[in-house]
Amino acid sequence: MSKNIKLLVLTCLGFALTMTTIQADDKTNNSTKMSSTPSSAAEKAVPAEKNDQIDMKKLSEAFGNFIGRNLQSPGLSFDLEGIINGIRDGAAGKPSPLSDKEYEEMMAAVQEKAFKEMSTTNLKNANDFLSKNGKEAGVIEIQPNKLQYMILTEGKGPVVEAHSSPKIHYTGKYQDGTVFGTSEEMGGPITIPLDQTIPGFSKGIIGMKEGEKRRLFVHPDLGYGTSGQLPPNELLIFDIDLVKANSDDAKKPGAVGKGHSSTDDDDDDYFFEEDEEEDIEPSKQVIPSTTSSAKPAEVKK
Repeated sequence: MSKNIKLLVLTCLGFALTMTTIQADDKTNNSTKMSSTPSSAAEKAVPAEKNDQIDMKKLSEAFGNFIGRNLQSPGLSFDLEGIINGIRDGAAGKPSPLSDKEYEEMMAAVQEKAFKEMSTTNLKNANDFLSKNGKEAGVIEIQPNKLQYMILTEGKGPVVEAHSSPKIHYTGKYQDGTVFGTSEEMGGPITIPLDQTIPGFSKGIIGMKEGEKRRLFVHPDLGYGTSGQLPPNELLIFDIDLVKANSDDAKKPGAVGKGHSSTDDDDDDYFFEEDEEEDIEPSKQVIPSTTSSAKPAEVKK
């Protein structure tokens, strides 16, 4: 499932959870009022004053704006007026035009259709790009129309060999230039065992010299294909700066970020996802690791 479709699901879940939390808070507050002593009631006075300062009209509009922004998902063309009417009817206790089962089945069908269309479009774009890019000056093809690179800065040190664990700085982008992950956001260079990376990355980095900067173009067949949390069949572009050809650094690729540490128990492709409780955004911090249960697509021979 694509990140945009997952985002839509998270948005809907977030809305439902928000309403549930509000109801739960109301029950808790009512219970507290009934059982509170004079001193506890006084302690509640300060939060009450803060609540009086909240502009519920602006807050409501901001919440609606948040939902609206996250409705912009490829392949999913919702009727905005229908959504607004549905919210009004739901808040008024009116019945839905679909049963829960009908809604789930219809939504699943729409998501599946959108996923297939996105997969087809992205694959065509990747094929077209690599076919043209392979003819550009300075571009070297490791595997025709599947894996290409260009050297941005020459290196002079030791060379990366197969099965090694190079230390690198990297920036990962989609074909449109959107950044989906960087080593800088991890606090510096990272060490990646090549035996645990997607085929396009492990093959594309072999032969780099220390100090070299290389731009790698990876076809989805050698990347994540339609698996993982990236858009399906997305072309991946990596800018790689080789710090050390083979490192003994204990820092492993895995879920590292806010409140996390790098351990062997980290079984994930993703360094971290921004705290979903604070902000549901489509961007993910990703490295070319295959340690996740979400396996990349098999290499077509």
